Amino acid sequence: QVQLAESGGGSVQAGGSLRLTCAASGYSSTPNRMGWFRQTPGAEREGVASLHTPTGTTDYADSVKGRFTISRDNIDNMLYLQMNSLKPEDTAMYYCATAAWGGIWNDRSRYNDWGQGTQVTVSS
Repeated sequence: QVQLAESGGGSVQAGGSLRLTCAASGYSSTPNRMGWFRQTPGAEREGVASLHTPTGTTDYADSVKGRFTISRDNIDNMLYLQMNSLKPEDTAMYYCATAAWGGIWNDRSRYNDWGQGTQVTVSS
């Protein structure tokens, strides 16, 4: 049974950093894509960053480029999101997700499995 478990969220002041971790288990094969999405109340879930596992190519939302870094530990099946220079507008619930097949990196419909989310709150 596939499971994704996020951790590392919390409250931080603007300019601070957090590192989110996603522990993936139960996969019989490596997902094609692993990514992070975020959602605020009343808004659609939006793509933050994604990693194409066959090539290592990464994609980022324009709003986080240069501040966030997605990475993966192949051995321990962990996905990370290093978030630096955090802003109040980064406040959201952050979700880890995997896609079995390729597609547009921030297309939610391509992602098959989702974690429960971890809350990130950035105060000004």
